[in-house]
Order: sequence, then C-alpha cells, then structure tokens
Amino acid sequence: MYGDAETVRKILTEVGDTWAVVGLSSNQQRAAYGVADVLQRFGKRIVPVHPKAETVHGERGYGSLAEIPFPVDVVDVFVNSDLAGPVADEAVAIGAKAVWFQLGVIDPAAYERTRAAGLAMVMDRCPAIEIPRLG
Repeated sequence: MYGDAETVRKILTEVGDTWAVVGLSSNQQRAAYGVADVLQRFGKRIVPVHPKAETVHGERGYGSLAEIPFPVDVVDVFVNSDLAGPVADEAVAIGAKAVWFQLGVIDPAAYERTRAAGLAMVMDRCPAIEIPRLG
C-alpha cells in the first residue's frame, strides 16, 4: 500500500483544507461526487476540476489545476490510472502539498516522483473511508 497510516492522518488533519478534486462533475452517480460531499461535511473546501468546469456542491469548477487562482493544499485524483501521473505532476507544478490517488488509481512511478518532489502522497485509498476513522 502506498501511503502509511501516518501519511493518511497528516494529509487529512495537517496539510490544509483546500482540496482540488480532479474528475469531479455534477454527475451524482460518480464516486467523486459522494467523496466531495463527505470532504465538505468534514470541513474541507472542495474545488471541482473537470473539463466541463461545473459548479458542484456550491463550489465553482475549473478546467484544470493550473486555472485555480488560489493555493490548493491537496489534489484528490479521480481519473484513470493512465492519466493520473500527469495530474500528479501538475499538482507539484502548482505547489500543492499533497496528492491523493483514489481507490483503483495506481501509478507507482507518479508516486515516486511526487514523493521525491517533497509532497505527501497516498495511492489506492479513499479519504471518505479514512476521515471518519480519525474520530
């Protein structure tokens, strides 16, 4: 597993509360929609990132991470594994503090690059499952 319990705890409690959710749209059937709702309920500001740039859960969307005009703490990635590496690289480029690859999103090379750049990273886990465990 990529990202130990301490890294999970750190990202959820210390890194910061602005989470860019890459792949989040207004489609309520997608996992990103429900996870973003959980993040909001636990006090996180979510920033939808999707080519449609839709407003989701009351937050304005952006077409890419580079378009977000304010600092982002965590980049939560809901894209296919083959697209996830470039998103992680973008997260490094915009100065994010952490990257979170969702369940089933796996790219070991991106994990190593992101960690080498100094960011905290978790891969193949879900914050909506982990955050309630913090109690």
